[in-house]
Amino acid sequence: MLLTKINIHNQDKINWNIWQGVLQRFHHCGGDLNFNIFNNKQQPKKKRKSRTAFTNLQIFELEKRFLYQKYLSPADRDEIAVTLGLKNAQVITWFQNRRAKMKRDMEELKKEVESTSSLSPHKFFAKKVQDLDIFKK
Repeated sequence: MLLTKINIHNQDKINWNIWQGVLQRFHHCGGDLNFNIFNNKQQPKKKRKSRTAFTNLQIFELEKRFLYQKYLSPADRDEIAVTLGLKNAQVITWFQNRRAKMKRDMEELKKEVESTSSLSPHKFFAKKVQDLDIFKK
């Protein structure tokens, strides 16, 4: 008799777990009554646009412009986009990403300067020589 109560109790837990999963999938589907409760796979996500492969010329021109102009006016963006055969959004995104890269590079350089400025010139030189691996066999 005890064995049957345990089996019934375990069966109730299993049923409750199944219903929890069904309710979670229902909630995930935004309450759509047409969702498939037996489908364990998530709904397919929106297909992302493939990454733009810029040509060397486009990158060269964008980098050249970035050297003296970190932020573009709408007119400048339009001009660059037309000149390089890009979409406005591509130029916007490229400049955003380039500013983020510049910020990362500056922070890395700042950390490097801070770490080396604590060393005396002799220790600094010795550290640079060790980094070059000149004397290692």
